[in-house]
Amino acid sequence: MGKGDPNKPRGKMSSYAFFVQTCREEHKKKHPDSSVNFAEFSKKCSERWKTMSAKEKSKFEGMAKSDKVRYDREMKNYVPPKGDKKGKKKDPNAPKKPPSAFFLFCSEHRPKIKSEHPGLSIGDTAKKLGEMWSQQSAKDKQPYEQKAAKLKEKYEKDIAAYRAKGKSEAGKKGPGRPTGSKKKNEPKDEEEEEEEEEEEDEDEEEEDEDEE
Repeated sequence: MGKGDPNKPRGKMSSYAFFVQTCREEHKKKHPDSSVNFAEFSKKCSERWKTMSAKEKSKFEGMAKSDKVRYDREMKNYVPPKGDKKGKKKDPNAPKKPPSAFFLFCSEHRPKIKSEHPGLSIGDTAKKLGEMWSQQSAKDKQPYEQKAAKLKEKYEKDIAAYRAKGKSEAGKKGPGRPTGSKKKNEPKDEEEEEEEEEEEDEDEEEEDEDEE
Protein backbone atom coordinates (compact mmCIF):
# COMPACT_ATOMS: atom_id res chain seq x y z
CA MET A 1 0.00 0.00 0.00
CA GLY A 2 0.96 3.59 -0.50
CA LYS A 3 4.12 4.71 -2.23
CA GLY A 4 6.64 2.58 -0.34
CA ASP A 5 10.28 2.12 -1.24
CA PRO A 6 10.56 -0.93 -3.57
CA ASN A 7 14.11 -1.54 -2.27
CA LYS A 8 13.00 -1.77 1.36
CA PRO A 9 13.47 -5.33 2.71
CA ARG A 10 10.35 -7.48 2.80
CA GLY A 11 8.97 -7.74 6.33
CA LYS A 12 9.79 -10.84 8.37
CA MET A 13 7.17 -13.58 8.49
CA SER A 14 5.92 -15.42 11.58
CA SER A 15 5.85 -19.21 11.89
CA TYR A 16 2.07 -19.14 11.48
CA ALA A 17 2.37 -17.03 8.33
CA PHE A 18 4.70 -19.66 6.81
CA PHE A 19 2.17 -22.34 7.79
CA VAL A 20 -0.68 -20.47 6.07
CA GLN A 21 1.48 -19.92 3.00
CA THR A 22 2.21 -23.67 2.84
CA CYS A 23 -1.50 -24.48 3.23
CA ARG A 24 -2.33 -22.07 0.40
CA GLU A 25 0.25 -23.68 -1.90
CA GLU A 26 -1.10 -27.16 -1.07
CA HIS A 27 -4.64 -26.02 -1.80
CA LYS A 28 -3.60 -24.53 -5.16
CA LYS A 29 -1.94 -27.82 -6.17
CA LYS A 30 -5.02 -29.86 -5.22
CA HIS A 31 -7.58 -27.39 -6.60
CA PRO A 32 -5.83 -25.24 -9.23
CA ASP A 33 -9.06 -23.98 -10.81
CA SER A 34 -11.16 -23.37 -7.71
CA SER A 35 -11.43 -19.97 -6.03
CA VAL A 36 -10.65 -19.69 -2.33
CA ASN A 37 -13.05 -18.37 0.28
CA PHE A 38 -10.36 -16.60 2.26
CA ALA A 39 -12.37 -16.27 5.49
CA GLU A 40 -13.23 -19.98 5.53
CA PHE A 41 -9.71 -20.96 4.48
CA SER A 42 -8.12 -18.85 7.26
CA LYS A 43 -10.49 -20.34 9.82
CA LYS A 44 -9.50 -23.88 8.82
CA CYS A 45 -5.80 -22.97 8.95
CA SER A 46 -6.23 -21.47 12.41
CA GLU A 47 -8.03 -24.58 13.71
CA ARG A 48 -5.42 -26.88 12.16
CA TRP A 49 -2.56 -24.83 13.67
CA LYS A 50 -4.08 -25.12 17.16
CA THR A 51 -4.16 -28.93 16.94
CA MET A 52 -0.57 -29.29 15.68
CA SER A 53 2.15 -30.63 17.99
CA ALA A 54 5.27 -28.65 18.90
CA LYS A 55 7.27 -30.99 16.67
CA GLU A 56 5.02 -30.24 13.68
CA LYS A 57 5.24 -26.51 14.34
CA SER A 58 9.03 -26.58 14.73
CA LYS A 59 9.50 -26.72 10.93
CA PHE A 60 7.67 -23.41 10.50
CA GLU A 61 9.35 -21.87 13.55
CA GLY A 62 12.71 -22.66 11.96
CA MET A 63 11.58 -20.97 8.74
CA ALA A 64 10.52 -17.90 10.74
CA LYS A 65 13.90 -17.73 12.52
CA SER A 66 15.76 -17.94 9.20
CA ASP A 67 13.55 -15.23 7.75
CA LYS A 68 14.21 -12.99 10.77
CA VAL A 69 17.97 -13.41 10.23
CA ARG A 70 17.46 -12.51 6.55
CA TYR A 71 15.37 -9.46 7.48
CA ASP A 72 17.83 -8.21 10.13
CA ARG A 73 20.74 -8.61 7.70
CA GLU A 74 18.94 -6.76 4.89
CA MET A 75 17.83 -3.96 7.22
CA LYS A 76 21.45 -3.37 8.30
CA ASN A 77 22.39 -2.78 4.67
CA TYR A 78 19.24 -0.86 3.80
CA VAL A 79 19.57 2.88 3.19
CA PRO A 80 16.26 4.77 3.12
CA PRO A 81 15.79 7.00 0.05
CA LYS A 82 16.52 10.76 0.19
CA GLY A 83 17.22 10.81 3.92
CA ASP A 84 13.91 9.31 4.96
CA LYS A 85 12.93 10.05 8.57
CA LYS A 86 15.64 12.70 8.83
CA GLY A 87 13.39 14.73 11.06
CA LYS A 88 12.28 17.35 8.55
CA LYS A 89 9.98 19.81 10.26
CA LYS A 90 6.32 19.13 9.56
CA ASP A 91 3.62 21.63 10.29
CA PRO A 92 1.33 20.07 12.93
CA ASN A 93 -1.45 22.34 11.67
CA ALA A 94 -1.31 20.91 8.13
CA PRO A 95 -4.52 18.99 7.28
CA LYS A 96 -4.06 15.23 7.33
CA LYS A 97 -4.71 13.40 4.07
CA PRO A 98 -8.12 11.66 4.23
CA PRO A 99 -8.41 7.85 4.28
CA SER A 100 -9.91 5.97 1.35
CA ALA A 101 -13.09 3.88 1.58
CA PHE A 102 -10.92 0.75 1.68
CA PHE A 103 -8.77 2.21 4.48
CA LEU A 104 -11.92 2.90 6.56
CA PHE A 105 -13.08 -0.66 5.91
CA CYS A 106 -9.69 -2.01 7.04
CA SER A 107 -9.72 0.06 10.23
CA GLU A 108 -13.11 -1.39 11.14
CA HIS A 109 -12.39 -5.05 10.31
CA ARG A 110 -8.68 -5.41 11.22
CA PRO A 111 -9.27 -5.87 15.00
CA LYS A 112 -11.67 -8.76 14.32
CA ILE A 113 -9.18 -10.50 12.01
CA LYS A 114 -6.38 -10.05 14.56
CA SER A 115 -8.51 -11.55 17.34
CA GLU A 116 -9.56 -14.52 15.18
CA HIS A 117 -6.06 -15.12 13.74
CA PRO A 118 -3.51 -13.75 16.25
CA GLY A 119 -0.52 -15.22 14.39
CA LEU A 120 -1.38 -13.79 10.97
CA SER A 121 1.40 -11.68 9.45
CA ILE A 122 0.98 -8.05 8.33
CA GLY A 123 1.06 -9.08 4.68
CA ASP A 124 -1.52 -11.84 5.09
CA THR A 125 -3.78 -9.57 7.14
CA ALA A 126 -3.65 -6.96 4.38
CA LYS A 127 -4.31 -9.63 1.74
CA LYS A 128 -7.28 -10.96 3.70
CA LEU A 129 -8.73 -7.46 4.07
CA GLY A 130 -8.27 -6.89 0.33
CA GLU A 131 -10.13 -10.09 -0.51
CA MET A 132 -12.90 -9.28 1.97
CA TRP A 133 -13.27 -5.84 0.38
CA SER A 134 -13.46 -7.27 -3.14
CA GLN A 135 -16.23 -9.63 -2.00
CA GLN A 136 -18.34 -6.75 -0.66
CA SER A 137 -21.33 -5.73 -2.77
CA ALA A 138 -21.67 -2.16 -4.04
CA LYS A 139 -24.36 -1.64 -1.39
CA ASP A 140 -22.05 -2.84 1.40
CA LYS A 141 -19.24 -0.57 0.18
CA GLN A 142 -21.50 2.48 -0.03
CA PRO A 143 -21.28 3.62 3.64
CA TYR A 144 -17.46 3.60 3.49
CA GLU A 145 -17.40 5.38 0.13
CA GLN A 146 -19.82 8.04 1.37
CA LYS A 147 -17.78 8.64 4.51
CA ALA A 148 -14.54 8.78 2.48
CA ALA A 149 -16.12 11.27 0.05
CA LYS A 150 -17.15 13.55 2.93
CA LEU A 151 -13.69 13.38 4.48
CA LYS A 152 -12.09 14.11 1.10
CA GLU A 153 -14.37 17.11 0.57
CA LYS A 154 -13.46 18.47 4.00
CA TYR A 155 -9.75 17.86 3.34
CA GLU A 156 -9.86 19.73 0.01
CA LYS A 157 -11.42 22.75 1.72
CA ASP A 158 -8.95 22.60 4.61
CA ILE A 159 -5.88 22.19 2.38
CA ALA A 160 -6.99 25.07 0.14
CA ALA A 161 -7.29 27.32 3.19
CA TYR A 162 -3.97 26.05 4.55
CA ARG A 163 -2.14 26.72 1.27
CA ALA A 164 -3.69 30.17 0.94
CA LYS A 165 -2.55 30.99 4.46
CA GLY A 166 0.96 29.69 3.69
CA LYS A 167 1.25 31.86 0.58
CA SER A 168 0.05 35.00 2.35
CA GLU A 169 2.53 34.47 5.20
CA ALA A 170 5.36 33.85 2.72
CA GLY A 171 4.49 37.10 0.96
CA LYS A 172 4.64 39.05 4.21
CA LYS A 173 8.14 37.75 5.08
CA GLY A 174 10.06 39.43 2.28
CA PRO A 175 8.17 42.00 0.18
CA GLY A 176 10.36 43.34 -2.61
CA ARG A 177 13.31 41.09 -1.81
CA PRO A 178 14.89 39.08 -4.66
CA THR A 179 14.27 35.85 -2.75
CA GLY A 180 10.62 36.71 -2.28
CA SER A 181 9.42 34.90 -5.38
CA LYS A 182 11.30 31.79 -4.34
CA LYS A 183 9.78 31.89 -0.88
CA LYS A 184 6.30 32.07 -2.35
CA ASN A 185 6.93 28.85 -4.20
CA GLU A 186 8.33 27.02 -1.20
CA PRO A 187 5.06 26.36 0.66
CA LYS A 188 3.70 24.46 -2.34
CA ASP A 189 6.81 22.29 -2.65
CA GLU A 190 6.81 21.57 1.06
CA GLU A 191 3.11 20.79 0.90
CA GLU A 192 3.63 18.22 -1.84
CA GLU A 193 6.38 16.56 0.19
CA GLU A 194 4.24 16.62 3.31
CA GLU A 195 1.40 14.93 1.46
CA GLU A 196 3.76 12.16 0.37
CA GLU A 197 4.95 11.73 3.94
CA GLU A 198 1.35 11.61 5.17
CA GLU A 199 0.70 8.70 2.82
CA GLU A 200 3.74 6.87 4.15
CA ASP A 201 2.75 7.65 7.74
CA GLU A 202 -0.68 6.09 7.19
CA ASP A 203 0.95 2.91 5.89
CA GLU A 204 3.35 2.81 8.84
CA GLU A 205 0.55 3.44 11.35
CA GLU A 206 -1.31 0.52 9.82
CA GLU A 207 1.78 -1.70 10.13
CA ASP A 208 2.36 -0.55 13.71
CA GLU A 209 -1.20 -1.50 14.64
CA ASP A 210 -0.65 -4.96 13.19
CA GLU A 211 2.59 -5.46 15.11
CA GLU A 212 1.09 -4.52 18.50
